[in-house]
Amino acid sequence: MAALISSPEKIPILNVLLAALSAGFTASAGNIINDIFDLELDKINRPTRPLPSGILTINEAYILFLICFVISGILVVSIGQIVMIIVLLSHLLLFLYSKYLKRIPLVGNITVAFLTGLVFVFGGVVVENPSTAIIPALFAFLINLIRELVKDMQDVEGDRAAGVITFPIKFGFQKTKYLITFITLILIPFTLYPFITQLYEIEYFVVVMVMVNSLLVFILKKLFEDDSIKNLNKMSNLLKLNMIFGLIAIYLGV
Repeated sequence: MAALISSPEKIPILNVLLAALSAGFTASAGNIINDIFDLELDKINRPTRPLPSGILTINEAYILFLICFVISGILVVSIGQIVMIIVLLSHLLLFLYSKYLKRIPLVGNITVAFLTGLVFVFGGVVVENPSTAIIPALFAFLINLIRELVKDMQDVEGDRAAGVITFPIKFGFQKTKYLITFITLILIPFTLYPFITQLYEIEYFVVVMVMVNSLLVFILKKLFEDDSIKNLNKMSNLLKLNMIFGLIAIYLGV
């Protein structure tokens, strides 16, 4: 999708497919190493996942991590140095996030949001047109930062039990909601910028106004109404869905 947005008329299909597979294996490696470091947390927050449930052992998880790490690098060797650097940088940030950064309030959230936005820059670099990926990258960064904060609210019980100090634990739910509101109030006007400056067509504007921004307002309203884990899980999933709506809007508008 990032490649299509950055170069809708001419796509080096083989390179894009290789890069997409590499991104998938990079994300997989990141999820695995995160699950390894989060084993004690997940025994409380997500006991049915492979490691806390005993489906996989730690050693098996490390082997899967190494396989994903190696494959992700091999896939992009032929594409170019910058692409390889982005893949290695992503692996480094994912490791640092899992080991250290996620335990620092807001820093871990920003790291994950940055990596989400970096995916679009990655796609732009693959098609040699990274400048057009900046707007979708910023959109992905902001909406994912909101979702990361919602997920931290959702995981408060397990994080507190494991001694992990996230933003909601340190500052409380109310201040977390205010921060989410602040980010949302940045994101909504930003979604209008590409249409006002005529970077994107009317199709983008329609989808953004009808779907993306309406859903953002709805999510904000529900967050202030209900602090239950069930509601937070729903809002997290709606934010994930809203990312898809945003991608559709951008793709239709380019």
